Amino acid sequence: MTIDEIADAYAQATEQFDLLASAVPPELLDSRQPGEWSARQVIHHVADSEAQSYGRLRRLVSEPEGSIIQGYDEGAWAQCQALGYEELPVENSLAVYRTVRAASLDVLRRLTPADLDRAGVHTESGPYSVRTWITNYTAHPVDHADQLRRALEAGSGS
Repeated sequence: MTIDEIADAYAQATEQFDLLASAVPPELLDSRQPGEWSARQVIHHVADSEAQSYGRLRRLVSEPEGSIIQGYDEGAWAQCQALGYEELPVENSLAVYRTVRAASLDVLRRLTPADLDRAGVHTESGPYSVRTWITNYTAHPVDHADQLRRALEAGSGS
């Protein structure tokens, strides 16, 4: 894939999640499938994950090869009362999601083919390249859009 194709796929994934998450009716925000996160929790998680990805991409493209890429415990974040995954409105999280995805897309469009192989070391998964970042964060909102759809189906009785 060319850099333009990579960036376009990333932008399409961004839009797919944004359109769905922005259209969740308030009365369905807390709907969920058994054993899964609610729509509200999914939206908050995606925003937090994307905020992490924003820093990771910048570290990968600017710092020396082998820099540490910090993981985080998404389950602990989801359970942390201060972060409010179960009750805070989703508007701020949607704004964070849109902003960090747009800023990361700006960086993606400026990459060279050689940049794709730049790598750091992820604290949980080891070697972690720009190419890995792109793969993960192009798929991430698509995967969570599917989870969001399942939560909405539970709430609408489908």
